[in-house]
Amino acid sequence: MAWTRFSQAAGGRARPVALLGLAQTLSWGSSFYLPAVLAHPMASDLGLPPPTVYLAFSGALVVSAAVGPAAGRAIDRLGGRPVLMACNGIFALGLVLLAMAQGPWGLFAAWALLGVAMGAGLYEAAFATLVKLYGQAARNPITGITLIAGFASTVGWPLSAWLLGQHGWRGACLGWAALHLLVGLPLNALLPRADPAAVPPPSPAGAAAPAPAGATTAAPPVQPAAATPQRALVALLSLFFAVSMFIGTAWATHLPQLLQSVGATLAVAIGVGALVGPAQVAGRVLEFSFLRRVHPLLSARLSSLAHPLGIVALLLLGAPAAALFAVLHGAGNGILTIAKGTLPLVLFGAQGYGARQGWLMMPARVAQASAPFVFGLALDRWGRGALWLSGALGLVAFAALMAIRLRHDPATDAQPPPR
Repeated sequence: MAWTRFSQAAGGRARPVALLGLAQTLSWGSSFYLPAVLAHPMASDLGLPPPTVYLAFSGALVVSAAVGPAAGRAIDRLGGRPVLMACNGIFALGLVLLAMAQGPWGLFAAWALLGVAMGAGLYEAAFATLVKLYGQAARNPITGITLIAGFASTVGWPLSAWLLGQHGWRGACLGWAALHLLVGLPLNALLPRADPAAVPPPSPAGAAAPAPAGATTAAPPVQPAAATPQRALVALLSLFFAVSMFIGTAWATHLPQLLQSVGATLAVAIGVGALVGPAQVAGRVLEFSFLRRVHPLLSARLSSLAHPLGIVALLLLGAPAAALFAVLHGAGNGILTIAKGTLPLVLFGAQGYGARQGWLMMPARVAQASAPFVFGLALDRWGRGALWLSGALGLVAFAALMAIRLRHDPATDAQPPPR
């Protein structure tokens, strides 16, 4: 029954969503979430300080930013299936090279190759794949894959830890490489082939878009384009994504220390931190079930306020508000992950989505790469005062979204947004 309801809500596209969601879970678990478990044993075995491993990982994020636009253009031309299949091979090769590393040069080279795979094989590529297949009707499928892949850390961290205990960190990397070839590659190979003519040309403002190939004939009209000039719109969205991803990565890295700064014990901080993942999934369920009926810009505005509200609670109440903060922060971050895919779709349209997504996310990837180091400096220097910086940045992200104007106010527009 649950699968039937999901399939109906996704417009009959549940199978591709499930394939992409499972493949994304593997890709995130074997790359972005890998250092949390393997960084320290990796550094110890290579005779390097742990920050060196994290620096190599930051380098991978910078490489992924550079690769993003080219990967997006390839998906616009060819569809996501061949690009994502190639990424499984690159992931596997990068993980094998990481397992063979004997010093810093091998470490950085392996992470650079993994950065190529991350730039062409994580959420932005999956979103572009769905837009190539379904055009303006891709909003619900985008939400669907984030619902599944939202458990990447829940699955990835225990699996990495088990592989580490059984085979060491090198064996863990080889195990993940094998999973890319034996599981990820077949999953992506089962995706539908994209029709080169699947994405329709942009419709005039206020007009209904023709249904893309593979979409249902009852697709709702396309939301009119933004009234904000396009250059300003690109700048505002880039700023929003960069600030949001900086905050998310900073807190993912320093959450226990930040909660301790308001009086929580280490045990409480770790326990509260465990609430963030489920809250992210809960936020995505909320978006999929209720907020999908409103314009994505409105849901993104509401969710961008969650982090600053959580910061206010921490500053006013201290440690007793830690659990409330984790729920607000996690739920907001979960919805904002979906906004990375849906906002560019409804504001710019489906034409050229992949390349545009790559350019929009380039500053965000660089900000994400700098977040652990930059926010760590702020935390060391200011302690509890770093919360003010985090809250202020959250308000900057909210202000960037509020500066975007549509031809019709999303809060009052009678037309439902594309799904």
